[in-house]
Amino acid sequence: MISFDDIKLSKQIRMALDEAGFEKPTEIQTDVFSPIRAGKDVIGIAQTGTGKTLAYLMPILMKLNYAKGHDPRALIVVPTRELVLQVVETIELLTPFMDLRAVGVYGGVNINTQKENLYEGIDIIVATPGRLMDIYMTRIVKFTLIKTLVIDEADKMMDLGFMPQLNAIFEILPEVHQNLLFSATFSDTIAQMAETFLLNPVRIEVAPQASTVENIHQLQYQAPNILSKIALLKELLKDKETFNKVMIFTETKKNADRIVDRLEDFLGGDLSVIHSNKAQNTRINALNDFKEGRSRVLIASDVAARGIDIENISHVINFDIPSNYVEYVHRVGRTGRAEREGTAISFVNKGEEELMEKIEALIKKPIEIGAVPIEVIFTSQLLEDEKIQTRNIKIKNTVRLDLKSGAFHKKSAKNSKTPSVSKGRQKQLEAQKRNRKKGRKLKNKK
Repeated sequence: MISFDDIKLSKQIRMALDEAGFEKPTEIQTDVFSPIRAGKDVIGIAQTGTGKTLAYLMPILMKLNYAKGHDPRALIVVPTRELVLQVVETIELLTPFMDLRAVGVYGGVNINTQKENLYEGIDIIVATPGRLMDIYMTRIVKFTLIKTLVIDEADKMMDLGFMPQLNAIFEILPEVHQNLLFSATFSDTIAQMAETFLLNPVRIEVAPQASTVENIHQLQYQAPNILSKIALLKELLKDKETFNKVMIFTETKKNADRIVDRLEDFLGGDLSVIHSNKAQNTRINALNDFKEGRSRVLIASDVAARGIDIENISHVINFDIPSNYVEYVHRVGRTGRAEREGTAISFVNKGEEELMEKIEALIKKPIEIGAVPIEVIFTSQLLEDEKIQTRNIKIKNTVRLDLKSGAFHKKSAKNSKTPSVSKGRQKQLEAQKRNRKKGRKLKNKK
């Protein structure tokens, strides 16, 4: 079995890992260590939860070694504020026996405070793309000494439309520097970016693209609408012993707030919520409450799906299925981390069944359909935005809902109604078609 001794870590980092309770490296950590140490450009493809952050930080910290000068020598760019905080926290975890300075910069807070932290001298900047360019324009630090650039969660960067900012970042860096690109998937846009900016990169892929780890038990419940999903969620969360640390993902901020409104009295202090409309301090406090066990349930929009490394999450619940179905992998990757067991549950309505089929094709295995607890009473009531959505969706398969069991059943062909055209109208349409053809032929003869 491979240990941290096998990848020739520095004594200081090894001591920090021992103190933090890390026992052995993951596959991505083992495979990228030597190429990064050798100064090569690297593309690292690995599923969520496999330790990509630690994989690039260990060799970078060893190269930096100690605090030096005023301006940064390494730059790590990530898509969200939460991930900035996570990476900075991981750097702090790895450097109690090293003299290195790291600062995180991100939007939503006072830039002057961040400028003051940078002015004191820095070795590593961890930043979101927009705030990084804001910092650059202030000239508070120079980027001429940057030797290593990390683009973390590159696929999420593309989803969020950060390519213009990334282009600008590459422009302001020294011509000679090392590029490290990490992602859970390898899309055409990432391939194009790698071809443009990376020099003969070493590509390391340690798991099938967009796969989920084997120790996550995946389950789906069919529920017809938002109110039924909330009823099901409430019933599941009654079991505090089993559902002891639960992360709930929603596609929209509105759904996150709806869950809070309807479960706040039931859950009380057990409930925290983070999404992009929440103030930064509120989000940080909610995340810390969940991380440190003061709350049992964290509701999050997809802004929190990446980079949050919280130990012992027992369950991830997809309240709704992400329209970008690849995001499913990142959501469920919050549980089953560090080779522990975890459970991922998805609530699926009729309009989301096609997305679930795409997810099953993506992860190359079926997701078990669970039996809805008999205590759960489903409703046919739709909220206003659901009614609008239903009117806009082109229904491909007519189904009926058995409210007692919560299961969907296809109607028999005999009972299914499909739009039809009367025989008289059909003859009329065919005659019009023939006349149009005759008209074209006469016109061509002339």
